[in-house]
Amino acid sequence: MQTRLFIVSFLIIFIMIRCNAPSDKKSQDTPMAEVSAKGISISPFGTLKDGTAISLYTMTNGKGVTMKVIDYGGIIVSLMVPAKDGKTVDVILGYDSLAAYEKQNPFFGALVGRYGNRIGKGKFTLDGKEYDLVKNNNGNHLHGGTKGFDKVVWDIQEAPSAEGARLKLSYLSKDMEEGYPGNLNVEIFYTLTEDNTVKFEYKATTDKKTIVNLTQHTYFNLNGGKSDILSHELALNADRFVVIDQSLIPTGELRPVEGTPFDFRTPVAMGERINVKDQQIEYGRGYDHCWVINGEGLKPTAVVFDPLSGIEMTVQTTEPGVQFYTGNFLDGSLTGKNNVVYKQRTGFCLETQHFPDSPNKKQFPPVVLKPGDTYSSVTTFQFSVR
Repeated sequence: MQTRLFIVSFLIIFIMIRCNAPSDKKSQDTPMAEVSAKGISISPFGTLKDGTAISLYTMTNGKGVTMKVIDYGGIIVSLMVPAKDGKTVDVILGYDSLAAYEKQNPFFGALVGRYGNRIGKGKFTLDGKEYDLVKNNNGNHLHGGTKGFDKVVWDIQEAPSAEGARLKLSYLSKDMEEGYPGNLNVEIFYTLTEDNTVKFEYKATTDKKTIVNLTQHTYFNLNGGKSDILSHELALNADRFVVIDQSLIPTGELRPVEGTPFDFRTPVAMGERINVKDQQIEYGRGYDHCWVINGEGLKPTAVVFDPLSGIEMTVQTTEPGVQFYTGNFLDGSLTGKNNVVYKQRTGFCLETQHFPDSPNKKQFPPVVLKPGDTYSSVTTFQFSVR
């Protein structure tokens, strides 16, 4: 019953939003604002320590939304959307400079791969052969390793689309990179549509059996950081969540949310139950768990509303899960855009993905990609004003 109520509510919100919605690697010689296609301009964003010049791609639509992306990590550095007062708000966390992203970035705005989230003990087995991955998180493997997709330079080209401004990001992850087998060709499309939707399309092929779980790791704050995210209201279309142990690795249990602090089937403020006495909350230092999304195909996933700005974000995905993370490990040591200090709960993530540690949990949806097959996934984030 709760699931049906969520889907009906989501469809009503979606209809209201629809009706009322407000190239090759560039050198350092790139013109300051080279307009290259409708809705896209290109400018320099600095140089990495190894001398690689990084470019900034600015995508705009006719409704006042602007999204800025760099080829380092496929990072979204800014996303400006209209608020209820008519002004635009930058709804994501990040930095003002490339140097800051290169120095210390807890995945702000970045693409994540080959495997988003954790793999227990950094090991998995395919066809009887055990593979050892880079261990970069308390003896486990996290978000692709020490140099995952968040730290590589992507080839970005414009990819015209009737939906709106669109970029194609490409990268070849070579055999045994960070311990993963197979040469993996990855293509990811970022689209900013005229109905204020940011759309992510993921595709990948391999020449050897491997595992893949791609996602986008943007930290959101729908009031632009004027306050923390605890008053943001969240609804999740999920009856179950993935139970974790003390090291944040799934136990294999998919537990019903009913009667727990993990029940977001109707909207609840993110901070309402974040400090209750609950072992799972204590393990995650808040919410850092994967929810099992109800439904198949491109399905209703989440609705987030911030009463301060009036901005609402609706999420759909083809993925089976979504990792809801409440910025538990932000500790005030990082200063972001406009000199904002990023303290605990400054931002939240909704990372659409397969479940953590799926390669080692046979009961979870599979993440194996075989030669001749294509990995494919779609996620959308749509913004409106309530």
